[in-house]
Parts: sequence; structure tokens; C-alpha cells
Amino acid sequence: MARFDHRKYKPAARVTGFNRTWPEREITRAPIWVSEDLRDGNQALLEPMTVEQKQKMWRLLVDIGVKEVMIGFPSASQPDYDFVRWLIEEDQIPADVTIAALTQSRDELIDKTFEALAGVDKAIIHLYNSTSTIQRERVFEMDQDGIIDIAVAGVTRVKENAEARPGVHWRLEYSPESFSQTETDFSVRICEAVMDIWQPSPDDRIIFNLPNTVEQVGPHHHADQIEYFCQHIKNRDSAIVSVHTHNDRGGALAAAELAMLAGAERVEGCLLGNGERTGNMDIVVLAMNLYSMGVDPELDLSDPDAIIKVVHECTGIPLHPRHPWVGELVYTAFSGSHQDAIRKSLRKQGDDEPWQVAYLAIDPRDIGRDYQAVIRVNSQSGKGGMAFLLERDYGINLPRWMMLALAPHVQTASEASASELSSSRIHDLLFENFCRAAPMALVDYNVTRSVDGQQLSVTLTDRGERLTLTGVGNGVMSAFVNAWNTYTGQNVAVADYSEHALSAGSDADAIAFVHLKKDTLRIPAVAEDSDTVSASIKAIVGALNLAGELDDNEMLGGLGALAE
Repeated sequence: MARFDHRKYKPAARVTGFNRTWPEREITRAPIWVSEDLRDGNQALLEPMTVEQKQKMWRLLVDIGVKEVMIGFPSASQPDYDFVRWLIEEDQIPADVTIAALTQSRDELIDKTFEALAGVDKAIIHLYNSTSTIQRERVFEMDQDGIIDIAVAGVTRVKENAEARPGVHWRLEYSPESFSQTETDFSVRICEAVMDIWQPSPDDRIIFNLPNTVEQVGPHHHADQIEYFCQHIKNRDSAIVSVHTHNDRGGALAAAELAMLAGAERVEGCLLGNGERTGNMDIVVLAMNLYSMGVDPELDLSDPDAIIKVVHECTGIPLHPRHPWVGELVYTAFSGSHQDAIRKSLRKQGDDEPWQVAYLAIDPRDIGRDYQAVIRVNSQSGKGGMAFLLERDYGINLPRWMMLALAPHVQTASEASASELSSSRIHDLLFENFCRAAPMALVDYNVTRSVDGQQLSVTLTDRGERLTLTGVGNGVMSAFVNAWNTYTGQNVAVADYSEHALSAGSDADAIAFVHLKKDTLRIPAVAEDSDTVSASIKAIVGALNLAGELDDNEMLGGLGALAE
């Protein structure tokens, strides 16, 4: 197979001759959002939407707060025409929403577009013609003046139709199609020719939509083109500069963001990035980008799953699980170091402070997600992940030495299943490996105070035999160890322990962890009961049972000394 020959391509020339200021700017407000789902998005589908599907998409767009919607090409498509008539005749357009209809610069198409819009209160006529060097030279075989004549003739026809229909607020949107492949000076020139015919004012501005129709330059280059246009177009206060970016190079979102820095006030795109070829700019992602920077996106994205559902039903296109902001796995961490950082950050995050959680750019709860999927455990995960799940779902706070002891068992189980482990499975692994209620079991105990501390009398059963031990210590656990060592002549000590109450809804009220030292063994154990004292004694008894399962030279789980 022959190698690519990169020499057949050349980089685009940068725009020069202006004072670039966009790199120093910040986005401080949302743009005017324009949905292209019913036009660009629809014409890119293998099976275009039915009228019913368009109606469903329309309701979604209105519900989330999009105020300008491109509804299609009614002069060229009967379904588009029928849909426009449904919107108008069934009074489906809210007072604060404006529809736009697309038309080429041809008289018969412009006339039919106005016919389709009969009865509307306000509308945008979106007129376009191709302006790029390639289109001029290879498609139309015209010079720049010939292309300007097409645009001027089109806007003249639009104005005639508008004037023949008084009482409707008609707005004009003009696109020099393939703006990004057009000489920027020529784009300014043709737009000014259009402006001369339409005669906009600061109170009723014309829209100049500058499409990155086929993305062939970097986002920084596109921003230069937009800023040059904004600086050089006459009567700038009578024009709204709009952008329409495509994703051929994967930079549609970046191009739109940088274009806003460069002066664009209006952004066209599709929900979840549907559109021709590699897609249009993704409205949801750009809006969430603004949100994550503390800028109100002025769209309601609090229920992304509803958006995903409708878009899938209307387009047939499933959402990638890694889709920015709203994909199924976006707020999921499998990496052990990531899990540990998330768990620790969440514990320290205050309700009244700016969001500062490692690996989570926003609080998932803001868009209807919860923490159920934030941390999931597989063979790549670490101690923090399993600890997070146990704490979240069972109220169990693992001490670090128990995390170290449990981790190999979780790793082995995950590798054996070749899949992620649920919190219930991790809970089972904890008690399967570190809780032993036999052969020795606690029957009863009694604690009294003495001059030497606390005196414990404890009754145990061991393989059917009942025995009662007594001991003294500065606490119940030390008293039990004293009783055990006195009775058996062994040298058992508690290296560490932890205990806490469990949340409501748990099977037990308290849990205790003990890290027992017996000769060369280090034995972690866990037990639950109705109170912390009972749980602590049961944990020690369980550790002694585990010790009985081991040879003197074995270490539980192959972990070696766990004391820190």
C-alpha cells in the first residue's frame, strides 16, 4: 500500500492586515443559539425525519430554550413545507421563538419560501450562495462580480417579497457559503453589497452567517477570519455576526468558541453534534463548556437523558459513551488513582464553595446524574474505588490497612470475571475474606469498671465447648486481649482498630475493624453487630478464627506486614 503523499495538500494562508485581539478575551455570556437539527441535521440522515419526528424534535428544542430554529428548506422539500405549515397553522411557535427558513438565491425558491411562511408573525429568511474560489472557478465559472450579482439579485427578491407582506417582522440572514474557503476581503465585500440592498439598522440588524462549511483550517485561523470580518464590515452595529462550524477536522467546537472570542454573537449547530459528514457544532457541548466556566448558557440542560432519548428517536444515531459532558461513562473513573482523588475531593467539597473535585469538571448532579456511576471498579482500579463504593452504598469507611488487605481479593475477582465489580460484590468479598463467626463465636459479655480500668467477662463457644474468660484493660478490646492471653498463654496484640456506626437501612447498626498481631501474623478482620462494643469483640474473635486457618508463615492475602 502506497504511503500518503502529503505534498498534494498545502496549508491555508493566514489572514493578515488586522490587529488580532481575540486571544486576550474571555467569553462572558451565551451566544444566540440557533438549532440546525431540522435542516443540516435532517439532510445528513440516511432516513430523513418524518413530520412526526420533526414535531418531536421541535418540542425538545423549545423545551430546552432554543430561541432561533432553522426549520428546513420548504421550497425544496415537501416534508419541510408541510412541517412549516403545521408550525404556523397549529400555532406551535412560542412568542419568544423565531423560525428561519433556508433558500438559495433563486427567484422561484425565494417566492415559495415566503408562500410556505404565510401567516407567520416573524421569521428569518436565510439566503445563501457559494463564494469560495473553488466554487467560483470550478462550479459556477464566474468572477467575484458575478457571484456578487447572484447575492444582490437574491436579497432584492427577498426584500420585494417582504415588502409585499407587511405586518410581519422579516429578518434577513445572509451566508457567503464556504466563508472559510473564501478570501476574507471578498466576504466583506459581498456582505456589504447585501447590506446596501437590505438597509439594516442598529434596531433591526441583518445577520451575517459565516460558515466553516468544510473545515479545512484550524480554529485559530477561523477566529482570525471572523475577527477580520468584524473589524472591516461597515455599519458593524447594524449586523449580527453568526458562525456555522463543521467538524471535518474535529475542531467545530473549538472554532465556535474562538469565533465568539473574535466577535461572533450567534452560533448555529445541532444537538449532540449531528450533521453533514463528521457533524455540525454540538450545541449541548458548547453550552456545557460555558456552564463549566461559570457562564449561564441560557439553555436548560438539566435532563440530558431526555435530550439523548429524543435525538436518538428522531435521528436513529446512538450516543457514544464517551461523548463530552453527557456520555454514559463521562463521570466514571476506573483508574485507581483517579478514584482515590475523587473520593478525597468529594469529602472536602463544601456546599458553599466553588466546585473543586479532581477529575470531575462539574458536579454530575447539575445535569441529572448522580454519583452512582462516578466510580466503578474493574481490574484497573485501586483501593480508593472499592472504598468509595462501600462508603456510598453501605456507609462503611474502610481504614487504610483494610483497603490494602481487601484490594488483592477485589483485583483477583475482577480479573476472573473480566468485568467491573458491583458494590454488592465488593461487600461480599470483604466479609467472605475477613469475617469469621466460627469455629469460635461470641455468646455474651459483661463489662464493669475497676480500679485497674475495665473488667471484662466474656463467654465464648469453641466447637461446641463453652468457656468464660476474664481480663482487665484500659478498654474492652485490651481487656479481651488480656483475657485471651492469660487463658491461652499466647502473645496476641491489637495493632490497630476502627469502629463506627452504620447508616440507617443497614442490616447492622455498627461495624468494627481490627488489625490483630499474633506472633508473625498480621490479621485484618471485620464484624458487624448492634453496637460498636459487640462488633469490636466479634472482630477480634473473627481475627483469631482467621489465624487458626493459617500456618505460622502465611500472611493473609499474601500482604505481609500491614501495620503502618
